[in-house]
Amino acid sequence: MKSVRLGKTGILVSELGFGGIPITRLDFNEAVSLVGYCFDQGITFFDTANAYGDSEPKIGSALQDLRDQVTLATKTLVRDAAGAMRQVEKSLERLRTDHIDLYQLHNISNQEALDKVLDSGGAYEALVQARDEGKIGHLGFSSHNLDIAVRACRTGLFATVQIPFNLIEQDPAEKLLPVARQHDMGVIAMKPLGGGLLNRADLCFGFLQQYDDVVPIPGMESRREVEQNLQYYSAPRALSQQDWTETEKIRSEVGARFCHRCQYCQPCPEGVEIWRVLLFKAQAKRFPPEMAIKMGMEPMKMAENCVQCGECEAKCPYELPVPDLINESLDHYRQFCEQHGQ
Repeated sequence: MKSVRLGKTGILVSELGFGGIPITRLDFNEAVSLVGYCFDQGITFFDTANAYGDSEPKIGSALQDLRDQVTLATKTLVRDAAGAMRQVEKSLERLRTDHIDLYQLHNISNQEALDKVLDSGGAYEALVQARDEGKIGHLGFSSHNLDIAVRACRTGLFATVQIPFNLIEQDPAEKLLPVARQHDMGVIAMKPLGGGLLNRADLCFGFLQQYDDVVPIPGMESRREVEQNLQYYSAPRALSQQDWTETEKIRSEVGARFCHRCQYCQPCPEGVEIWRVLLFKAQAKRFPPEMAIKMGMEPMKMAENCVQCGECEAKCPYELPVPDLINESLDHYRQFCEQHGQ
C-alpha cells in the first residue's frame, strides 16, 4: 500500500487504516491474531478508543513488539483536564506503550462539548501537558457534526480531524476538507462503509480513493474482511459512470431514512437522546450483543418517554420522520434483547 502523510503530524501511515470497534466481538487471542495479520498485510495505522470495550488491550498486546513500526491512535470522551489525564495513563497501560502517537478528543459534536474541552481546566489543557511530557505525540478530535468539526479545525489547535465520510455522507468533501487542508490537518474517515449500512465496499473505497489525503479506518473482524478491503487498494480504480449511477441509487435508498447524527433535532422536551436511539441498529451490527444491549439501555429507556410531539421532525434538516424512526429503533432493540436472552 501507499503511505499517506497525516497532515502536520508528519507521520506516514498506510493509506488504509484499522478501526478498533469490531474486534470487541472476538475473543482475546482471535483479536490479537487479526491485528497482527493486518500489520503483516501492510496496515500501519490503528485507531481505537478507551470507550471501545477491550479494544485497546487487544491492540496493545498485538503490537507491543512492533511498536516502532506502527502508529497508534486512541480517544477520550472525558471533557475535564483531570479526567482526561487519567484516561491518557489508562490508555498507555492498556496499549502497552510509553507514548501514543495520536490522542483524540472523542465526539466533539456540539458547541458545549467544544467549549468544555477548550476552557480552562478542560481536557485539551491536559492533553497539551501530556504532549509536553512525551506521553502523546499529537492532538486530534473526532466529530459527528460537520459544522462543529469545521469550527474546531479553524481554531488551529488540532493536528487531525476524524469524521464520518462515505458514499451517503459526502458533505465533508465540500465543507471540511478545504478547511482541514488550509490548516494542514490529517483527515481520518470513520464509517467508510456507513457504519455497516453499506455493502458495496468496491464503491465505498472507490469513492474515498478520490481523496488521496484521507485515511479510511474500516472496522474489520476477520481475515476475509481484511483481504477483501485490501484488494481495493492493491488494484484501485476510478468509478465509472455506471458506478456513480449506482452510488446515487444507494444514496436515494438509504439517505431518505438515515440519521446523520447532526443533533439538530435536540434537545428533546422529553429528554430523549434521539441520535443515540437511532444509532442502535448500527451498534447491533458492530458490537458484541451484550455490549450493544448495554450501550442501548439508557437511550432506549428514555425513548419510551417519546410522546410523538413532532418537534424533532420539524427541526431535522434532512426532513426525516424522526418519531417513526424512534419507534422503529425501540422495537428493534426489544426484539434484539429477546433474541439474545436479555
